[in-house]
Amino acid sequence: MDIDLSPKLAQKVYGGAGGSYHAWCPNDLPMLKQGNIGAGKLFLEKNGLALPRYSDSAKVAYVLQGNGVAGIVLPEKEEKVLAIKTGDAIALPFGVVTWWYNKEDTELQILFLGDTKTAHKPGSFTDFFLTGSNGIFTGFSMEFVCRAWDVDESTAKALVGNQKDNGIIKVDANAKMPEPNKDHRNGMALNCLDAPLDVDIKGGGRVVVLNTKNLPLVGEVGLGADLVRLDGNAMCSPGFSCDSALQVTYIVRGSGRAQIVGVDGKRVLETTVKAGNLFIVPRFFVVSKISDNDGLEWFSIITTPNPIFTHMAGRTSVWKALSPEVLQASFNVTPEVEKTFRSKRMNSEIFFAPSK
Repeated sequence: MDIDLSPKLAQKVYGGAGGSYHAWCPNDLPMLKQGNIGAGKLFLEKNGLALPRYSDSAKVAYVLQGNGVAGIVLPEKEEKVLAIKTGDAIALPFGVVTWWYNKEDTELQILFLGDTKTAHKPGSFTDFFLTGSNGIFTGFSMEFVCRAWDVDESTAKALVGNQKDNGIIKVDANAKMPEPNKDHRNGMALNCLDAPLDVDIKGGGRVVVLNTKNLPLVGEVGLGADLVRLDGNAMCSPGFSCDSALQVTYIVRGSGRAQIVGVDGKRVLETTVKAGNLFIVPRFFVVSKISDNDGLEWFSIITTPNPIFTHMAGRTSVWKALSPEVLQASFNVTPEVEKTFRSKRMNSEIFFAPSK
């Protein structure tokens, strides 16, 4: 596979006093286009408001930093106003209208990963804004606006033209904004830092998996996701998605090394990964990571709502399931070597703590 898989950083697309929006470009990261994946990051300063918009892609949002408020309107439903915090994952199906607001001093950072197979541009999200200088209604004639909203022309001109900024604005510090409703979080968001762990290996790492059981909306999005926290100098077992899914990985914090092996045993990527990097593992390719001293944390989406992985090392690996005779013949080794190989990693799965 002659395609650049090296990790990339997001580039600024637009912004102003209230914050900025950054995205990964398919020209820089070709697997975005090939895999029909979009990726972006929203940064909101204090009192920053990301204006109401809808997208041409279903997404999963993950709060990387800060606390804020999200407004979400599902098609033909009432608005949900959620308090959001670091570690929150939110599924955003097609057709949802969203806005995002930060009232705290700490910058609010939100990651968006999603499927662009129905997007206008493969590998990129296109947002359609309801207001602002590039809002949908700036394109309609005053006659259409007046009739649609049942207002006079002066009111229509104010509604369409008063907001001179686009995408992200900074609201007055004294402006009253909607208060979150704690009941609105139910079924809409899952905090990956507080959720029960799906995997917890002492000295190795921890995993929380998002699926249709703990966040049913991911079924509508068509994506699964997970948050992985690898301890210092630990290893994540080589493995692959056995249901033809792509793995899209964003490094949240820490650093480490990653290797990806593809067709004919060819190593297609060997690199150092660090916070802010995004990289994509092609279908059926095997990936493994080793963290540096301070550990490694990443958030990934998988292009199926209930992903299944096959691991190539550890207690639950495929090697343990194969018969000894097949292993011996396949490796062309003696029975003693096969027994030694099989006896290793009997109490370890997925994550391997550094050897003492």
